[in-house]
Amino acid sequence: MSTARHTSNAELLDPPRSCPDLDVRDLEKRTRLMRIVTRLIAVSDLGCRDIARRAGLPAQKISDLLAGRLEHLSLDELRLVYHTIDPEGALNY
Repeated sequence: MSTARHTSNAELLDPPRSCPDLDVRDLEKRTRLMRIVTRLIAVSDLGCRDIARRAGLPAQKISDLLAGRLEHLSLDELRLVYHTIDPEGALNY
């Protein structure tokens, strides 16, 4: 007797997962914005610590961003970093 059948039935009965970090649209927005911000950081004259200080974020957040640890930053934090580097930038996120 296979247990695979019981597992598949259990998955159908589980409630849908509703974690905001798993929202696909949010993740896509954060990913796009992360790419933009990391490029801005690369061409900026500002250092990571200076960017973090100006944005009012811990320096570790900027390090996480540059290391691709997107799950450590919210969309609002990414927007804040973007506007810190490029205050006149026209961001549509």
